[in-house]
Amino acid sequence: MQKAVILLVEGKRAGQNTVLLALEKAGHTIKLCHTGSIAIKTLKEFEPHLIIFNAASMRTNGSRTCRRLKKNREDLPIIHVRAAGEFQDDEAEADIYLEQPFTPRKLLNRVKDLLPIDHAVEETVQYGHISLYLSKKSVDAGQGESRLTPKLAHLLEQFMRHPHQVLTRRQLMQEVWKTDYIGDTRTLDVHIRWVREYIEQNPARPKYLKTVRGKGYILAIPSIKKK
Repeated sequence: MQKAVILLVEGKRAGQNTVLLALEKAGHTIKLCHTGSIAIKTLKEFEPHLIIFNAASMRTNGSRTCRRLKKNREDLPIIHVRAAGEFQDDEAEADIYLEQPFTPRKLLNRVKDLLPIDHAVEETVQYGHISLYLSKKSVDAGQGESRLTPKLAHLLEQFMRHPHQVLTRRQLMQEVWKTDYIGDTRTLDVHIRWVREYIEQNPARPKYLKTVRGKGYILAIPSIKKK
């Protein structure tokens, strides 16, 4: 995984609301500031890839401070973390909003989404005969390399990282489209069909990416047994 330099704004008594440990465990370089005013001063001599404002660890929702940080460095993306049940204040002008509780993996995936592509390091996910190139957003399923849209690449990545597991519609909508709404999943169904066009010999009769009626979808490639 690509490593980032992160400016983290988090209260001194974050406790269970801290995101510091997950970021450090993933190998990211962290500059910790306990107040917004210190963070703004730090930006004058520090060059991070992104900013995480952990409002859940503070007595403020941080909207005003986030706007000031954005004004100082418009090029830096901001992740705004709020406490459970808190209203999402879009006036914070953050690029990504996260409501606690969330898994460390979800936070790290959001960080990854905001990092610039490092073309010198091509991360490849391999499963069976399928190779997914994350930086280039392309796939090779034995018929040559094809470019994918960001959504298709992200969707296929979910299946390839969780082979032989049923992924529910809710899981896929949350992870790929960042929404809990599953009242209308036609968008998901269409994208599933498009993914099949890249990895199946006959998309109308899929052998690998199959529908599990009433649950979701599963990617399973049978292993080839040696004689």
